[in-house]
Amino acid sequence: MGSPQARLRTILIASSVAVAVLAVGAFALLSGDGSADSARAAQTAPTAPQATAPVADPPRATPTRASRGQTRAPEPTPSKSTKPKAKAKAKPKKKQYKVLKSGSCQASYYWEGQMTASGEPFDPSELTAAHKTLPMGSKVRVTNKNNGRSVIVRINDRGPYAGGRCLDLSKAAMTKVGGTGAGVIPVRYQVLSRR
Repeated sequence: MGSPQARLRTILIASSVAVAVLAVGAFALLSGDGSADSARAAQTAPTAPQATAPVADPPRATPTRASRGQTRAPEPTPSKSTKPKAKAKAKPKKKQYKVLKSGSCQASYYWEGQMTASGEPFDPSELTAAHKTLPMGSKVRVTNKNNGRSVIVRINDRGPYAGGRCLDLSKAAMTKVGGTGAGVIPVRYQVLSRR
């Protein structure tokens, strides 16, 4: 015969043809035809090497998605065996306030531990503030005019006594409005009352 490479090439071609014939026969049986004639025809196919086209999937009777220009079928209803989706956590409602009084001034902050005018010890990590005349426990929305950030504080102390300032915020409140780097900032304040 020829060289070992030629023999190997012949063996590979023959085995490829055999695999193709078996695949055609199996497809004929699976496609529903299943007749003995189709199987025999597949087995008696010529043994010469031929290029075979890939087998295409049969078309679907009903598409799963809407085709162009057609309406989409309604969504399938979930079966009872599927697990229900977890309910989204309800967001807490923001407290609604009515504005009683508003104005603008300079605000500073303090952080030293001391007793406040309301009788409670000062805690720099709470959202509190000092004002000269507002009643103790008043709620005040303070907005930094430089960046628009705001915070609601509770009045629990008296002050500030430096000129031009109307509010002395706790360090936590000043941090919320982004003014700890400046020390003194221009603010807009609104005295609030619950609705």
